[in-house]
Amino acid sequence: MRKMHQTLVVSLAVVTLSGCATMLTSEQKREYHEFQAKGLVVKEKSPGTGAALGILPGGGSFYARAYGWGVVNLLMWPMSILWDPVSGYQGSMTINYYATKTHVESKVRNEIGHLDDQLVTGLVTKEEYVQKKREIENRYGTY
Repeated sequence: MRKMHQTLVVSLAVVTLSGCATMLTSEQKREYHEFQAKGLVVKEKSPGTGAALGILPGGGSFYARAYGWGVVNLLMWPMSILWDPVSGYQGSMTINYYATKTHVESKVRNEIGHLDDQLVTGLVTKEEYVQKKREIENRYGTY
């Protein structure tokens, strides 16, 4: 009976921690949805594949690059089938969010850098610069 109680406690801890380890905050989800609406999302990982691989021992966590959790879920298999698909899905979404954010920030830096060069060389006026900078910021989101 004591062994079963310990297993239950460990399982609940793993379920709680594995879900929290990769989940996006509400602000990040909102930002990700904005990127989706603007067609800017970079998809490095498939959330569906992450969820499907979660059925295998540690597969969802390994797919989502959460190697420590992958080992834990491998050792907890078959109980990890209850939470690892969620970890694989959420981890894939997190990877895609950060890949997208990095990509968008790079594009914004490049376009504003080019615009800065145009201002310095006199190809655009200060007023045109401000207008074009706002257009860039609106195109990619709130920066």
